[in-house]
Amino acid sequence: MKKDNRICLGAIAGVHGIKGEVKVKSFTEIDSDLDKYGAVENETGDRKFELKVVGHSKELLRVKIKGVDDRNEAERLIGTAFYVDRSVLPELEEDDEYYEADLIGLNVRTPASDESAGTVAGLYNFGAGEILEIKVKATGKLEMLPFTKEYVPEVNVKDGYIIVESVLLNFMEDEDGGEADEG
Repeated sequence: MKKDNRICLGAIAGVHGIKGEVKVKSFTEIDSDLDKYGAVENETGDRKFELKVVGHSKELLRVKIKGVDDRNEAERLIGTAFYVDRSVLPELEEDDEYYEADLIGLNVRTPASDESAGTVAGLYNFGAGEILEIKVKATGKLEMLPFTKEYVPEVNVKDGYIIVESVLLNFMEDEDGGEADEG
C-alpha cells in the first residue's frame, strides 16, 4: 500500500488484561468499525495486523490482535497506529465531506484575502475537541486553533484550501510583535 494513500484508523493507547488485548483510540466515524476494513498495517508498513473489536473500556475500544497473546507483547505495541489503504474506505457522498488526512497540506486563507497565510500541518484531538495545527507562512512557526465552524468557517478540499477567521490570526504577527503584512 502506498504511504501517501493511507488513512490512519486508530492507535493503541494501552493494554487490557493479561491475554494480549489492547485499548485503541479509534478515528473511524463509528468507533467499533475499526475491524471492518480488513488487515491494517503500522506506520512504517513493515507489519500487518488482523484486528477484532471485543468491547469497550471507557471511551476506548478493546481489541484483540491475532497472534498477540500476552500482556508483555501487547505493551510493546503501545503507540502503534493502524493504517489502511484509502481504497477500502467508503466513498464520500457529499462535497463537504472529507477524511481528516485530506486536510494536511491545505492552504490556509483568511476571509479578506485569497493569499496563502500558511498550510495545515496537523489535526489533533487531546480530548476537548479537534485542534488544527497551522504552519504560518509569515513566521514559519506552528500555531494551533480550534477546528470548529466558528474558527474555520470553510473547508474546500477540492480546491485545496481552508478559510480561518482573521480575528484569530494573532499568529500573523511578525517576530517583533507588530502586524505582518498580509499583502
